Amino acid sequence: MKKKINKKNIKNLWSGRFEESPSETMLRINSSISFDKTLYEQDISASKVHATMLSNQSIITKEELKKILNGLTKIEKEIKENKMQFSDKLEDIHTHIESRLIELIGALGKKLHTARSRNDQVATDTKIWLREQNKLIDKYLKKLQLSLIEKAEANIFTYMPGFTHLQVAQPTTLAHHLLAYVNMFGRDRANNKSLIERHNYSPLGSAALAGTSFNINRDETSNNLGFKAPMSNSIDAVSDRDFILDALNLCCSIAIHLSRLSEEIILWSSPGFNFINLPDTFSTGSSIMPQKKNPDAAELIRGKSGRVIGNYVTLFNVMKALPLAYSKDMQEDKEPLFDSIKTTKDTINVMSEMIKEITFNTDKMLEICNKGHINATDIADALVADLGVPFRDAHMITGKLVALADKKKIQIHELNIKDFKKVDKRISKNIVNKITLEASVKNRDSYGGTSPENIKKEIIFSKEKWCND
Repeated sequence: MKKKINKKNIKNLWSGRFEESPSETMLRINSSISFDKTLYEQDISASKVHATMLSNQSIITKEELKKILNGLTKIEKEIKENKMQFSDKLEDIHTHIESRLIELIGALGKKLHTARSRNDQVATDTKIWLREQNKLIDKYLKKLQLSLIEKAEANIFTYMPGFTHLQVAQPTTLAHHLLAYVNMFGRDRANNKSLIERHNYSPLGSAALAGTSFNINRDETSNNLGFKAPMSNSIDAVSDRDFILDALNLCCSIAIHLSRLSEEIILWSSPGFNFINLPDTFSTGSSIMPQKKNPDAAELIRGKSGRVIGNYVTLFNVMKALPLAYSKDMQEDKEPLFDSIKTTKDTINVMSEMIKEITFNTDKMLEICNKGHINATDIADALVADLGVPFRDAHMITGKLVALADKKKIQIHELNIKDFKKVDKRISKNIVNKITLEASVKNRDSYGGTSPENIKKEIIFSKEKWCND
């Protein structure tokens, strides 16, 4: 049976100076309990630490502390077991917990709110929750990186066309391509780590905005809640939402990277490319066309990126003109935050699992490598290296060779030595021999290049940097 809140407690928390109760419409718009109940564990944890500090500072007695802690533990159990009945009349999770505590232990429960406000309380709870979520995001990103590295390791010598402007540009390897995403998600992880460190300071004890006259110990509560230190300015502590904006920005970056990878999966699974075979477990069919196999998982990830970006814009617009310190507008921070964090975790996990199950049509990739005059740059480079031709001149000569190949309706590497000499007599067989696919990939051995030897080193480096922590 769900525990009902005693109606007598509903007006006791803030309504002393009011003669009339809020209208039903006001109750609905003012209430955040439908979403901020997510924070119940963090609120109870912070409340226990706050109560313990009050006892250590002799603001409440040890016996009072014991009763408060027991009451909070019971409330946490009730909420976990879905026995708490929530009401819009109690606005938020903080008020629900305090009201229920008063029911359980009487007037003593009213002492818990000594030397704190819901302003510093909600900022603290949200920071603790977000810190936990950031650690999960890092864990999921690491899992995704491992999936990509495993695929890369199996495809060091798998040739594929590299694209610019979605046009065939230069040959590369599938491993090199996949490792680009490992680096992208690595930057997201670095950003995530920086975010945690940058914002890991406690608002608790700042009260409404000006601190408190009680002899509290903010260092104690900060340390016991896993923060580096208390925030140094009480006004900033209750009005700061940069930690949420930074988290939403992180979610946007991850979403963009996931969306780009999704777009390639969508393209590569189409008949025009046919580079990959999509797993059935991440595809759906058509209600009318029985032959269809749609890349819906990738499309959903791509689509949800817009939603995540929208959440960031939403809160940015909420915060842009707010005066210090707390304003009720800031209640709008949680729905976009909760939604973006959940969406980000879900999409990372879906992508991880999908990458593991995707198989590659390497023959089709190789086939496209023999189109689009993919070795043209290698001819220009060879003219520079072997004949000392200035690159701009080499570029012009190679362009003429491409035009000749187009006229003959063949690829540039299919031209014979006579064709080459027709454009420039200095071109020798030695230069022509350098435009094979294998040579093109192998010769790009500059740092960060696509040569297999480089890729082997990059895989080792990626494992050490991202997967061994």
